[in-house]
Amino acid sequence: MEAEDWIARSESLPFLDFVPVDNRIAIRSTRLPGSFHADPADRIIVATTLLLGATLITKDDKLRRYPHVDTLW
Repeated sequence: MEAEDWIARSESLPFLDFVPVDNRIAIRSTRLPGSFHADPADRIIVATTLLLGATLITKDDKLRRYPHVDTLW
């Protein structure tokens, strides 16, 4: 599936919201508590989760082992 089609379908789901990466998220991703790996995408995902006070739904073991974010899978 093309990325544009996936995004269009996802945006039509009533229970899914896209969160733009703003300056707060970008800065928070560079200041995560504790020890966390350097992958910028994972850091942005965790920073977004923390700022939203959300639970991260993931099967990624690296993200699930990070003790400063709540995960579920």
